[in-house]
Amino acid sequence: MRNTRLVIFDIAGTIIEDHGEVVSCFRSALAQNGIEASESELREWKGASKQEVIRRFVGERFSDDQDARAEKAYAAFRHLLEQHYRTNGVVPIEGAEEVFCWLEGHNIRIATTTGFYHEVAELILRKSGWLARFDANVSSSDVQHGRPAPDMIFAAMKACRVAAASEVVNVGDTPLDLQAGTSAGVQGVVGVLTGAHTRERLQREPHTHILPSVRALPGLLKP
Repeated sequence: MRNTRLVIFDIAGTIIEDHGEVVSCFRSALAQNGIEASESELREWKGASKQEVIRRFVGERFSDDQDARAEKAYAAFRHLLEQHYRTNGVVPIEGAEEVFCWLEGHNIRIATTTGFYHEVAELILRKSGWLARFDANVSSSDVQHGRPAPDMIFAAMKACRVAAASEVVNVGDTPLDLQAGTSAGVQGVVGVLTGAHTRERLQREPHTHILPSVRALPGLLKP
């Protein structure tokens, strides 16, 4: 891909290892509040704003006190997730730091977007040593609509002063990442296989490339 000026990375499953911790915390928080959801059902919503997903589940299952139920479940999720990352830390995807260096060496800006809210995204980036690593970090709580809407991509582009979607590559491990990149009209809609989804699942979404991991990105972007 030519003329790339900005690469936007999802966080969990894309540049940070994800072994199902997020889905586990999410499922536990819902169960604590009387909301049953299967692991496969929750996996389809990986990458989305967690607050939006909880509101959706509550709306589908309850007709009363929806706001209060959603806020209680969301508070439980936040507690479980933050406790997990504070206790266990984070593990970067192998080779991710080298990719960031390669991109910077080729005058390509880097940014992150995530379905996490701002506080936990900052916690993860701090634990990984990457809090000041990127040109922009955008969380679902920073925009009006989370994935699959393209709002976070557009916010990252604005923060990085890149106006043309044709100069942007979006990288993520979920169907919602690919949907958001497609909606934004970026030149590169890249899926990686280091998250919860298989190649077969990601290939069902509009995309330009499916890679084993972010380590393969320089080979895709080399002039």
